[in-house]
Amino acid sequence: MEEGRSIGREHGSQHKVGSGRVAAVAAGDDDIEVAAAAAAAVASSSGQHDDDANGGVQQGPRWKRFLGHVGPGFLISMAYLDPSSLQTDLQAGYSHRYELLWVLLFGFIFVLIIQSLAAKLGVITGRNLAELCMGEYPKYVRYGLWFFAELAVIAATIPGVLGTALAYNILFDIPFWAGVLICGATIILLLGLQSYGVRKMEFMIVLFMLVMASCFFIELNQVNTPVSELLEGLFVPRLRGHYAISDAVALISALVLPHNLFLHSSLVISRNIPSSCEAVKDASVFFLIDNALALFLALLVNVAIVSLSATICVDNISLETDTCSSLTLKSAFVLFKNVLGRSKSVVYCLALLASGQSCAVITTYSGQYIMQGFSGMRKLIIYLVSPCLTVVPTLIICSIGGALRVRQLINIAAIILSFVLPFALIPLLKFSSCSSMVGPYKNSISITRTSWILSMVIISINTYFFCNSFISWLVYSDLPRFAKAIISTLVFPFMAAYVAAVIYLARKKVSINVALPSRSVSCGIEVEEVRIEDGR
Repeated sequence: MEEGRSIGREHGSQHKVGSGRVAAVAAGDDDIEVAAAAAAAVASSSGQHDDDANGGVQQGPRWKRFLGHVGPGFLISMAYLDPSSLQTDLQAGYSHRYELLWVLLFGFIFVLIIQSLAAKLGVITGRNLAELCMGEYPKYVRYGLWFFAELAVIAATIPGVLGTALAYNILFDIPFWAGVLICGATIILLLGLQSYGVRKMEFMIVLFMLVMASCFFIELNQVNTPVSELLEGLFVPRLRGHYAISDAVALISALVLPHNLFLHSSLVISRNIPSSCEAVKDASVFFLIDNALALFLALLVNVAIVSLSATICVDNISLETDTCSSLTLKSAFVLFKNVLGRSKSVVYCLALLASGQSCAVITTYSGQYIMQGFSGMRKLIIYLVSPCLTVVPTLIICSIGGALRVRQLINIAAIILSFVLPFALIPLLKFSSCSSMVGPYKNSISITRTSWILSMVIISINTYFFCNSFISWLVYSDLPRFAKAIISTLVFPFMAAYVAAVIYLARKKVSINVALPSRSVSCGIEVEEVRIEDGR
């Protein structure tokens, strides 16, 4: 009995969300019953202190419990509506009309699979992806993963700050550098909402998402989009015309974001989920539905942006503006102003403002969870240090780049995110397919193989295009030969080390054992059987 109590106390003190999650005892059925009883006692005592401000899930009807889980998916999906995705969608609509909409559809299906793995991993283990990486990998490896994760956060924040500053500049004629500073101050202010509970933060982001969706749906209603061509482009895969493959890769690369994997696995543990197997399975289903609904809304907004650009630029009404040939976030305002009128261009700027501000807040928010998971520092210190580590470099980069280099900076940020993606995606796939970590909640073989195949394809494509772009730039640049030789000497060994690091992460066997929820006797037996089988 003392053993069962000690197990319950140990895991109850590690994390509030994971209270009462204890591993099944392998000594026999009696020991399993003792451990299960201890877990039930700890869970029932901690359940009395659930706080809605911290994302507590109340007991009741199934629909009411589902509403308690709604929120994380909308924070995640807002990252797929950032200014980088907006710029990519506008250019894809002009260049290929509706022919690349199927790329968005399949891309969001893949994102749904990957983000669901991240959410399920957090629900099962009670830890986020950063904490699991910290406990699994050697010292230098986890510090490297931490560095790449922070780099991804900064790269993902850059488009948000640029889009927000540009919207302030167009709407209120505020200097670009002043808009950058206003965005930084707003990020710190909005992050203060987390002191009132994660639900307040989620509600604010949902409002931003609804504002952006309403703006683009209003604009789409002003043009005559051919529905038949739109549906054909959405469900009939085609890659025709110049740069169709590269533009399709750009659309995919803008969807899979490394910092989102860390954030999603952290947000789900803000709910106080009971430790029984039934509650864990229900929570996984609820978060899956929440994620699907949010991503479906994000998909509709992306389709609206592509359709708006395609309809306006293909019609003859916009030829005199000559802005479609190099469509950017700023030139899109001029295009909409000349075609749809001043009021509709203001609506576009409001959508850009909501997109940029929410993107900057979410990425900085994910940086807090990443730093806390990798460093283990206290939350108060994280709240003070992490925003500065993310916002200050971003503000400096955006201020130096200025309004004339918005497109270039967004493209560089996208390249960095594609480069960093394997260092978050591969650990997630390894952890979510490890029997010793997820036990009876392990994904089916078809889902595991599908996620691995699609992930490897995207990683390979990103690596190929990154290397190809760098080689093309090096060959056709105006640099002297000795400068090209020095750059090649420095970069190519770095690329070899990068490939070796990706292979290491993919081949390394997961050795960490996480305490799994096991309140009932049957669930405890199932967990132990899976672990014994995995050991054999």
